Amino acid sequence: MEYSWIWLAVIVVAVIVEALTEQLISIWFVPAAVVAMVLDCVNVAPIIQGAVFFVLSVLGIIFLRRIFAKMRADRSTKTNIEAIVGEKCIVTERIDNFAGCGQAKVKGQIWSARGFEDDDVFEVGEVLHVVAIEGVKIICKK
Repeated sequence: MEYSWIWLAVIVVAVIVEALTEQLISIWFVPAAVVAMVLDCVNVAPIIQGAVFFVLSVLGIIFLRRIFAKMRADRSTKTNIEAIVGEKCIVTERIDNFAGCGQAKVKGQIWSARGFEDDDVFEVGEVLHVVAIEGVKIICKK
């Protein structure tokens, strides 16, 4: 048990670094250090402890990081603007890119609107799809 204090220090440092960041930087070292500490308690050679620590850390970084990153991404919620892109809209005022006019209703809100192509013209009542947002205008196409 002569190296247990080293593994305990690795655990403490990894937890502190992880607590100070949101990037999943050092959490992978905690379980690897715990396993290495257990190996030290059963008198496994220090070189084996280090090798196990290294292998488990690398495996954690490679495999678990993807899983945790995906879980974090799945919890994100689209903001107002991000939620509008891809939605259907209905033309409430004729959209004419050349004349520079037009409005459409998306999710109950009226937006200034343009067609995706420069020569697009859409009449009142047409149903379109929002493909982008530029400033305060939605960009629409059929």
